[in-house]
Amino acid sequence: MADLFDSSPDIAHAPARAAARPLADRIRPASLSEVVGQDRVLGPDAPLGAMLAAGSLGSLILWGPPGVGKTTIARLLAHETDRVFVQISAIFSGVADLRKVFDTARMRREQGDGQGTLLFVDEIHRFNKAQQDSFLPFMEDGTILLVGATTENPSFELNAALLSRAQVVVLERLNLTHLELLAQRAEREMGRALPLTGEARDALLEMADGDGRAALNLIEQVMAWNTGKPIGPEELAKRLMRRAARYDKAGDEHFNLISALHKSVRGSDPDAALYWLARMLEGGEDPRYLARRITRMAIEDIGLADPAAQRHCLDAWALYERLGSPEGELALAQAVIYLSLAPKSNAGYVAYKAARAEARTTGSLMPPAHILNAPTALMKDQGYGAGYAYDHDAEDAFSGQNYFPDGMRRPVLYAPVERGFERELKKRLDWFVSQRAKRGG
Repeated sequence: MADLFDSSPDIAHAPARAAARPLADRIRPASLSEVVGQDRVLGPDAPLGAMLAAGSLGSLILWGPPGVGKTTIARLLAHETDRVFVQISAIFSGVADLRKVFDTARMRREQGDGQGTLLFVDEIHRFNKAQQDSFLPFMEDGTILLVGATTENPSFELNAALLSRAQVVVLERLNLTHLELLAQRAEREMGRALPLTGEARDALLEMADGDGRAALNLIEQVMAWNTGKPIGPEELAKRLMRRAARYDKAGDEHFNLISALHKSVRGSDPDAALYWLARMLEGGEDPRYLARRITRMAIEDIGLADPAAQRHCLDAWALYERLGSPEGELALAQAVIYLSLAPKSNAGYVAYKAARAEARTTGSLMPPAHILNAPTALMKDQGYGAGYAYDHDAEDAFSGQNYFPDGMRRPVLYAPVERGFERELKKRLDWFVSQRAKRGG
């Protein structure tokens, strides 16, 4: 399988075939030191660098976005450790394919010089539980050194047993500096500069969206143009389609971006919140999902500090249902702005969770008899309703009676903050607490 960073020393410098090979294939690294953008895992003191230096490379899960060199690193690790590189894809392989790989690896180890096998499994998260379990005995007895590649969070997609036998290595999205290094390598390989102005060059690299393979494919397209002068960003945009941003509505990006939106709202940053909202909408997220989550933010992070926030979110949700896309999305954007600038309080959220915890620990304690209704004579005889004080008949319409079960420690659940409308609620609560203490409730 071709990869922009794949390295195969026996073919990396074959000029006679160079013209027929894609650019990404022609400039792939011949050593780990040539891999771009992954110094945090490949450097001398980094996880993989340290493993190789100590001669103790173990099974790995390479987790990162597309086009950052997962296949390349696996191939080069096989070369560095003198193992046979075997590659399969979880998309196209089944149990029978795995059995053949394991049998071949065992025979290879038992014959000749006992050479080991590095098995690279692309999209390993697509294997089901039973298929993932099938790797375990062969990893444990050294038949294979497993290197799995995934774009999904291994914590959610891979079995705990598999994760316990492999180290997760996180690979990073390439930034513009990394992509510029790839562009310079491409120019050296092709013997000429990109026919672009400086602004267009930056725009081209931004189009790749952190994917090195995509960047080289775009560069190869541009190099094929016959232009008499450098092309500017406007002409570039006409000739090339911008690469769609990576967004999986059912995967990691979905949860990462909604987390970023929620935390931006909580952090009172309307610009950041609008950015993440736009990122999700541009990625094709269902606006109704966003409307629901935005309303949840109003309840959890603003609460009674601004009771109007919840109403504002519900109105925005209703407006979206009436207008549809794209007009209705503006209502969601305005709700996000309102929430970002609203006073924040999670006092209601904390109080609710504390009340649930109290309910679980106190079991089935009965309410005190004086606040129970007594519709029958028997219930009156048992004391139901006896001694109940009707608050409207009391001074300030407050009796101060106890409403918790008899004998239960009175918990403090709601602690309003000194922000927004909750500042007023705190004044009221403090008054009731003081009056209850005076009246012995």
